Amino acid sequence: MPQDTAIADDRPTKPAIWRGFRRKCPNCGEGHLFQGYLRVVDECPACRAEMHHHRADDGPAYLTILVVGHLMAPLLHVAFTQFRPDPLILATIFTVGCVGLSLYLLPRLKGVVVAIQWSRRMHGFGTPQ
Repeated sequence: MPQDTAIADDRPTKPAIWRGFRRKCPNCGEGHLFQGYLRVVDECPACRAEMHHHRADDGPAYLTILVVGHLMAPLLHVAFTQFRPDPLILATIFTVGCVGLSLYLLPRLKGVVVAIQWSRRMHGFGTPQ
């Protein structure tokens, strides 16, 4: 049983999540996790850890919608009830805000999902290299 604990502790989740949010390799924190905007590299350019095992699928998009919706909906309510701007101005400001926040968060949350999969040895990340 102590062997399982040692194996689980060699890939701590919190530092991996932070590295993934910064769009860095969850293993070393040095190499870039993405090639382009959302394409995950096949292996880390710094430590050569394989990253092609990830299965992020729709998780990052779902998390992005969840976070943006929970941040912007209360702000929209407060802006409308307190300031009563013209509806077209309000819609324009919040559309730009939602799109901007979504574009900022999507690659970072994909990095988090890949980092969690790496730290938990999911989808082939646990096989010896």
